[in-house]
Amino acid sequence: MIGFVDLFCGGGLGARGAVNAGCEPLLAVDAWEHAATTYAANFPSARVYRGKVEEINPLYVLDGQLANLLISSPECTNHSPAKGAQERNEDSRCTALQTIRWAKALKPRWIILENVPHIASWPRWKEIISELEQLGYKTKQYILDSEKFGVPQSRRRLFMVADLEGKQPDTIIGNSPSRHAQSILDPLGTWPTTPLYRLGRAERTIRHAERAISELGRETAFLVVYYGSDGSGGWQRLDSPLRTVTTLDRFALVEPSSAGYRMRMLQPPELARAMGLPPEHELVAPTRRDKVKLCGNGICAPVMQAVIEQTVTIAT
Repeated sequence: MIGFVDLFCGGGLGARGAVNAGCEPLLAVDAWEHAATTYAANFPSARVYRGKVEEINPLYVLDGQLANLLISSPECTNHSPAKGAQERNEDSRCTALQTIRWAKALKPRWIILENVPHIASWPRWKEIISELEQLGYKTKQYILDSEKFGVPQSRRRLFMVADLEGKQPDTIIGNSPSRHAQSILDPLGTWPTTPLYRLGRAERTIRHAERAISELGRETAFLVVYYGSDGSGGWQRLDSPLRTVTTLDRFALVEPSSAGYRMRMLQPPELARAMGLPPEHELVAPTRRDKVKLCGNGICAPVMQAVIEQTVTIAT
């Protein structure tokens, strides 16, 4: 069995994919309390450290265990175009360099680094690749969209796979049928709703909803989409994959009813399904907002599963 170390592990969404691929979680590190708690609850056999990756001695915490795989998902906010024109935090960006330090210490057969595609335009990205190659790794990079892997969400991410023996696949194949946002929704009446046209509702939200109603007619449910400027008019259909789940509330469901349009935000169990998590994966956090963040910070489990399975298959 392949034992793995999980850096910037979040709530273990990527680890769920690795475990589904037949790997064993040995060690996980994350600075956020609720991420570390969630990981430990879902993978009790792993050692979970709450703290900064850069402040931890890899050999000390692994305590002699052999890790064949290093998974690293460093902070992505300051690489993402979603941040717009805001100033980037270079210290945050440089957390990605910790992958090299841990690779030097552990010397795993494989390394998988996941992030937003824009990390490749960061000036120090080439430094990471060069350092890994100096350590003897051959690297390949893949841009993968989760909707190709049976996940009901469109989420494009870069996966860099490094192998000491240089046997990565030419492509990572996603051959699962696309699933729609409708498939993640809980049954009608599961969650409280409020009138779309209520006192205090933001004018922008009303405007987005009315664009959808104009396009779809008055009998079709839809999602209002907050955050992002994709030219969609601030809404999306339910018969297409959900747009990218973020760490903030982004999606509100609007449904017609005999009493007029009703509205509610998508809930953590629905967002967890949009990340490809099975029902048994628990989100351990005190607030709804924290659970949303756990989802938005994660790696879609089926995508990680496919990356590992296809990498290991070609290596053997």
